[in-house]
Amino acid sequence: MVSKSYSNLLELSCGDGVDFRQPFKSLPRVVTSPGIISDPDWDTRSDSDSVGSASSVERKIIVANFLPLNCAKDEAGQWSFSRDDDALLMQLKDGFSNETDVLYVGSLKVQVDPSEQDQVAQKLLRDYRCIPTFLPPDLQQQFYHGFCKQQLWPLFHYMLPICLDKGELFDRSLFQAYVRANKLFADKVMEAINTDDDYVWVHDYHLMLLPTFLRKRLHRIKLGFFLHSPFPSSEIYRSLPVRDEILKSLLNADLIGFQTFDYARHFLSCCSRLLGLHYESKRGYIGIDYFGRTVSLKILSVGVHVGRLESVLTLPATVKKVQEIEQRYRGKILMLGVDDMDIFKGISLKLLGLELLLDRNPKLRGKVVLVQIVNPARSTGKDVEEAITESVSVAERINVKYGSVDYKPVVLINHRIPFYEKIAFYAASDCCIVNAVRDGMNLVPYEYTVCRQGNEEIDNARGSDTNCHHTSTLIVSEFVGCSPSLSGAFRVNPWSVDDVADALHRTTDLTEAEKRLRHEKHYRYVRSHNVAYWAQSFAQDLERACKDHYSRRCWAIGFGLNFRVIALSPGFRKLSLEHFASSYNKASRRTIFLDYDGTLVPQSSINKAPSEELITILNSLCDDPKNDVFIVSGRARNLLDEWFAPCEKLGIAAEHGYFVRWNKAAKWESSYANQDFEWKHIAEPIMQVYTETTDGSSIEPKESALVWHYLDADHDFGSCQAKELLGHLERVLSNEPVVVKCGHYIVEVKPQGVSKGLVVDKVIHRLMNNGKAPDFAVCIGNDRSDEDMFKSIDNMTSSAAFPTVPEVFACSVGQKPSKAKYYVDDTGEVIRLLKNVAGISSHREAINHGCVTFRDVLDYVD
Repeated sequence: MVSKSYSNLLELSCGDGVDFRQPFKSLPRVVTSPGIISDPDWDTRSDSDSVGSASSVERKIIVANFLPLNCAKDEAGQWSFSRDDDALLMQLKDGFSNETDVLYVGSLKVQVDPSEQDQVAQKLLRDYRCIPTFLPPDLQQQFYHGFCKQQLWPLFHYMLPICLDKGELFDRSLFQAYVRANKLFADKVMEAINTDDDYVWVHDYHLMLLPTFLRKRLHRIKLGFFLHSPFPSSEIYRSLPVRDEILKSLLNADLIGFQTFDYARHFLSCCSRLLGLHYESKRGYIGIDYFGRTVSLKILSVGVHVGRLESVLTLPATVKKVQEIEQRYRGKILMLGVDDMDIFKGISLKLLGLELLLDRNPKLRGKVVLVQIVNPARSTGKDVEEAITESVSVAERINVKYGSVDYKPVVLINHRIPFYEKIAFYAASDCCIVNAVRDGMNLVPYEYTVCRQGNEEIDNARGSDTNCHHTSTLIVSEFVGCSPSLSGAFRVNPWSVDDVADALHRTTDLTEAEKRLRHEKHYRYVRSHNVAYWAQSFAQDLERACKDHYSRRCWAIGFGLNFRVIALSPGFRKLSLEHFASSYNKASRRTIFLDYDGTLVPQSSINKAPSEELITILNSLCDDPKNDVFIVSGRARNLLDEWFAPCEKLGIAAEHGYFVRWNKAAKWESSYANQDFEWKHIAEPIMQVYTETTDGSSIEPKESALVWHYLDADHDFGSCQAKELLGHLERVLSNEPVVVKCGHYIVEVKPQGVSKGLVVDKVIHRLMNNGKAPDFAVCIGNDRSDEDMFKSIDNMTSSAAFPTVPEVFACSVGQKPSKAKYYVDDTGEVIRLLKNVAGISSHREAINHGCVTFRDVLDYVD
């Protein structure tokens, strides 16, 4: 079925009386409960309400800064538009099925007067399936030329604003413009989106906040993002003042694509260092666990449209231009560079490499020609002007030094040339060099490889056999995204002029056979990994990443750019304090298990000792004869004994249950008598070595266990050392009665069979044997070790051994995937929860006699 919002869009393409100044109306979505979105109209509309076959058509919404259109205004002042067949966004449609409906959302490359925007928008939707985002001129300037080009673009290409003359300092007003622009794009996407089945694919660094704005409006939107530029290392990215906001926004996508593994690795490092997130690889797919959602990563470089290049090659104008170029440079070794004019393309470094080549090899003077095609700059500024001036200056110097009347070593084409002419240069050149100091992808080597394959028309014009083997030679900077895929190219460090000069010299000495082998290897890859393959692969992975959207319950939390959606199992819900207190009040026997660190005291707290308030609450709970209260912690028993000395009736399970004490007067018990701790003599020296080599790490010796902490170590190095230590200990302790486990910034060695879950089993069994089977059980914890408690208490209380089925409250601290059925937000809420029910215990007699209600007690406590 087609939603009302889409019907409005279709009306735009056929109606004349639509007021485009009013936003398209989206179908109202009724929120029946947190995270559960119902769309009754979609289910109840009759088939007659649908338009065409839209209900069965797969739709993809492609969002980018600019639409893939050419725009011009004729002499009469009328706008004319045409598809830009050379635009990547237009070419990627070949990766989708013919039945796929593709909509484009983006800005135009020209400013349209507000009075004409309605008419233009109607025409673009009707004729080109494009929905334009009209940004006001001042916002466009601040958004694109300001924040995107002055802040993000340099930073993502490893340029920091160390000096005011070399870069722009962070400007908060420009970022606010970036936010406003992204929000306008989000508004347009919401106008375009039809149902929750539509896929949205966002492109590049201009729209990195878009995932947050879209996810906020549609919790289950199927959303992919692909970054075409490099992603810098964490050391560079961390200098961005709005680093967290952008990272969190990207993580609101379902799939994030990168050109190379290096870029993905840098992103993962930033997520780990800045947000404390972990990732893992399963069956070849990398995923980040982000509040219950798995954000997938895709690593695949963009390809070229081979068919488009081949079609241009067959044009008579192209064939004629190839003949002209080959005739002009007959007897010369023709080298080619094609670059945008910006400071990262390394044009001057390339020219310096040529200068050094000619200086070292006099025999090549008069033979080698470098044609450098310079595409117009996409941005303006002092840096761009300096790059142009420097390139022209170096080229003139080389030509003066080594040129003659009929020979120029450098031919600088710094004006726009037709596409067919550029293709002709590709086809006629013996070697192509891409020397960028940092570039996201750069498709020039791919285009060059396809064009060097030639065709029958060009071979006939050359007088060559159409079955002859073709050749090509590539020199590629190792800092360019396409470098890893071109294993037959000469890889160079663009900063090393010697390296560039050596590579240029080696290309002049290659045999025809070697050139042919290199070309064939590259051509096979480029042809098979074309733009359609890239788009199809990304679309398939996006579909896989979104397949479990409706199997989880969604909760939205956070404000502004800190917004995120938490995906949890359908049965996982927030614990109602009133429901908990009511059940507590009705119960006749209660058992309460409480974790300590991260549950009763914040994990980040420096002083870990319990507060006076907590001691008072625990004493109130323990004084109630209906209650059995236990602290279940991984800490040593001596420390817990000291901390909870004022709590006479409190039960304590120390070191994850290795030691258990029912109250202060009782003796410590252990079910693991006669344990042999000789393994400590093996494990501790190994841990000591890792402690000495890992700054910020420490060893915590316990009676039953050894724990290596690395919370204060460098995040990446600490994690690396922890993995190495885990493997090392597992190997040397394989024959010992111990287990080695990784926890939250710890590596722990402890006896086999010790877990918090066994504590729960032991306590409940003893209570049942004493005729005190609980009808109310509580278990609250915050980390991985507490999951054993949740599992155990659920299994125990559901067994037939209980006289009556108890009410169980297994509760996790924090909204995250868990075996618990309930959650509370933080330790503060745990304290409020316990304080409320402690008040009920303290006023038990008054409640029993009807003097007050438990609701009155809760109000009084609050």
